[in-house]
Amino acid sequence: MPQLPGTDLTVSDLCLGGNVFGWTADQPTSWAVLDRFADAVDPQPAFVDTAEMYGAGRSEEIVGGWLAERGMRDRVVLATKASPMDKEHPLAAAEVVAAAERSLRRLRTDRIDLYYAHYDDATTPLEETLQAFDELVRAGKVRYAAASNYSAARLREAHDTSGRLGVPGYVALQAHYNLVERRVFEDELQGVADAAGMGVLPYFGLARGFLTGKYRAGERVDSPRASGASAYVGERGDRVLAALGAVAEEQAVPMAAVALRWLADRPTVTAPIASARSVEQLADLLPMRDLRLPDEQTRALDDASA
Repeated sequence: MPQLPGTDLTVSDLCLGGNVFGWTADQPTSWAVLDRFADAVDPQPAFVDTAEMYGAGRSEEIVGGWLAERGMRDRVVLATKASPMDKEHPLAAAEVVAAAERSLRRLRTDRIDLYYAHYDDATTPLEETLQAFDELVRAGKVRYAAASNYSAARLREAHDTSGRLGVPGYVALQAHYNLVERRVFEDELQGVADAAGMGVLPYFGLARGFLTGKYRAGERVDSPRASGASAYVGERGDRVLAALGAVAEEQAVPMAAVALRWLADRPTVTAPIASARSVEQLADLLPMRDLRLPDEQTRALDDASA
């Protein structure tokens, strides 16, 4: 089972995104998805990702209620984020500490396993932010700090700054990366993450649902993500879907599972993140865990998405 580099966090090979909890999935549905996910990955720890801004805290409340009701805290690797919201200086020390305290209350736990800076904050010195995360780690409220949506330059600067200060640096990067979004990560971020020994946890692993195959030219899909997914419709998108469909047919699995397996197999990636607003949607993701792509299928996907 995967281990986040530089940590003692062993995680499931798929990370369940909580961005839909309290948005397109109500509390009973969210709990059903969490139940099914935890059962499916057992004995691996269930890796669950949320953020304070998802549903203005409602996602964290739903996850926290599930953890408490099911007695699952010790079987879950829990990730959340200090988000910008309407804060003037989102990663100022006081804001980071206050955000962590709020998340701990909503999640009904005494510790956050992986705590992200959700977005970079150019108004706050990196020294201040990293020292705030260090304070939370030393207090036992956070186990490891991580970065999300950082540029390559700022990620490198954060790594250098933590080394200079002698404080724990970011152990992981959450980045936008999938079969149709490759260039920025592979050309800019991957080398920095690799040099710093960071694990990578890609979000939008299914390109807002486009890689499930249900978004195609001339087809209307009733989904809040339809407009985002439709941006990929076109010649290149069609080429990627054709390659995905061929591999999925050969493997007898959903296209979503192939897309996530391809992503999980990429250099530096620890586990892809994907969300599901129903147990039925989750069922299309889970086969990625046992899927093995031979070299020729990986090359076909690489070539189609180049």
